[in-house]
Amino acid sequence: MLTRPAPAPTDAAGRLRADFVEWMQGLDAGWVTATPGLGRPAQLTALGNGVVPQQAARALRLLAPPFPRCPRCAAA
Repeated sequence: MLTRPAPAPTDAAGRLRADFVEWMQGLDAGWVTATPGLGRPAQLTALGNGVVPQQAARALRLLAPPFPRCPRCAAA
């Protein structure tokens, strides 16, 4: 879900901006980009190696078998 306007995709030098990637992945602003000590290359690496939360949730719903109800819990 997009909850804020998209930042510009590239900087003045035409390079991909990490805050744009963060936005595209649906992460909160600063989730990666506000981490102290991480420069742009490390931010992009972290984002590239990360999991998009919406995709992970959907994959779990599709791939995980339904959890059977506990017989003891159902009887209570």
